[in-house]
Amino acid sequence: MNLESILIVFAASVVELWLGIPLGLVMEINPVLIIIFSATGAILSAIAITILGENLRARLVKWKYGDETALKETRMYNLWNKYGIIGLGLLSPLIFGAPLGAAVGIALGAEKKGLILWMSIGIVIWSIALTVAGSMGLLALETMVK
Repeated sequence: MNLESILIVFAASVVELWLGIPLGLVMEINPVLIIIFSATGAILSAIAITILGENLRARLVKWKYGDETALKETRMYNLWNKYGIIGLGLLSPLIFGAPLGAAVGIALGAEKKGLILWMSIGIVIWSIALTVAGSMGLLALETMVK
């Protein structure tokens, strides 16, 4: 394990959490470091998308839906009303990744601070869960092979 491996996990997690964690496990990085650096990378990407995405929201809504009224008639908007920012923040890192989850939140009109908070909580939870599951899976595989 070296600084280069940790930076690879961090950079991969900026793109996708599902990419950074397995890379860290394959490179035999300490699971605690995998959790820290994969979560940090994913959180930074969510923050960047949230900050930059606010300016693009109006153009995206106009291009895709025409106006706010058409957006509010979509299935995604109905799910948004049902589960809100908490559901999006907790589930999006697992389902479609932190950057896309942040973009969806901004497109649906989420408040920035709340979106960043709940995305961060979701990212940390899934970083821990996926790293533990991956580590346990590798241990089980090693045990079976021996």
